Amino acid sequence: MCRVINQYFPDLIERIGEIEDYRHKSEYHLTELIIACIAMFIFKEGSRNAFNNDREEANFQKNFRQIFKTRLPHMDTVNDVMVRLKTDELEKLKTSMVRTLIEKKVLHKFRLFKKYFIVAVDGTGVHNFSERHCEHCLTKTSKKGKVTFFHNVMEAKLLCPNGFSISLATEWIENPEGDFDKQDCERKAFKRLAVKLKKSYPRLPICIAADGLYPTKPFFDICEQNDWLYIVTFKEGNLPSVWDKVDVLLGIGTDDERILQISEANHEITQEFCWINKIDYAGHELSWIECIEYTRHIKTNEVEITSFVHLTNIDVTFHNAPEVSQSGRLRWKIENEGFNCQKNHGYNLKHKYSRTSYCATKNYYQCLQIAHLVNQLVELSNDFLSLVTKKITIKQLWKYLIAFLLYDLIDADELSSFLKRRCQIRFG
Repeated sequence: MCRVINQYFPDLIERIGEIEDYRHKSEYHLTELIIACIAMFIFKEGSRNAFNNDREEANFQKNFRQIFKTRLPHMDTVNDVMVRLKTDELEKLKTSMVRTLIEKKVLHKFRLFKKYFIVAVDGTGVHNFSERHCEHCLTKTSKKGKVTFFHNVMEAKLLCPNGFSISLATEWIENPEGDFDKQDCERKAFKRLAVKLKKSYPRLPICIAADGLYPTKPFFDICEQNDWLYIVTFKEGNLPSVWDKVDVLLGIGTDDERILQISEANHEITQEFCWINKIDYAGHELSWIECIEYTRHIKTNEVEITSFVHLTNIDVTFHNAPEVSQSGRLRWKIENEGFNCQKNHGYNLKHKYSRTSYCATKNYYQCLQIAHLVNQLVELSNDFLSLVTKKITIKQLWKYLIAFLLYDLIDADELSSFLKRRCQIRFG
């Protein structure tokens, strides 16, 4: 963990120090408070109270200072800052860290066609309330008339086949204050997210991966205006006119087909690709691609059949069909390695780190994204993965880490010597 921070973000303290400190006087510097909040998520504590409990141990505080070069404040003091800190400051910090990884070409080998970064867009639920939390709450009324209040968030995450799911930009799905005709929704939030994404990464070659909610003319327009490629899930019922054209052309027959055989330890996979290019829809030239996958389990000889259908503005060919289809299927990683990991694997995304402040909720969310970025660089490195076995899981290794920080001490000289050694962090 120290090596990752030292190698990729050696100026992290300085970057945080650039955030304006609006307070007149305080025992702790703003940098110490923000570092503590990020560390709570790095260590996967799950709540402010759990982190405070570890903080009471003298060894933990000493080790914390060795790692982050700052003191460890009480999390109530941290919360006082999260309630008042401008909500865009931490997102700017996150963006600068992602830009560093891109500049260092850490993720370049995972690009589509050795050029485009796969960026998935999707929304997820964060918090639910039985009473109104703030003016921006979304609402849902049950058949029995019960009203539920909730907050959802929209994400653009950079995805890689090896498991990276890195937050590039965040847009909250929220109702405006005062009167409004319709509630905010994911499609509306995407329009705002696209503006933010283009502004933060104006020259980044992007291919948007999205689910079946997005095959619409406004989505295609936005991607074309921003010069983005896209691969979207295409379901029955989406764009009936396009399906009609596909059915007609498939009925005539097509030579645009390819079969791919893949052998794995316990499976034999056959992928049948079929595609149609140059389908006109509302002024956009689309390509339709289907992959039917047959997975035979060697032990049982049972065969599973799965179909994946996508629309894209990429001209599909015999050579690129498997890569296009697989890149579209990467979209599920925003659900699994992204939202599911943050909700159920230690980060406790759905926990109310602040029950009253919407501003604090947003700031905690960005600290979680930064921590998840750091942890992915640790957990997906080849050196770390060599420690993971069937019995020794990532969760277990994190338990060992916390136990060491509580009951042992980091040797300052040994850590300094370790960080001075030249090394290269590799990812599979």
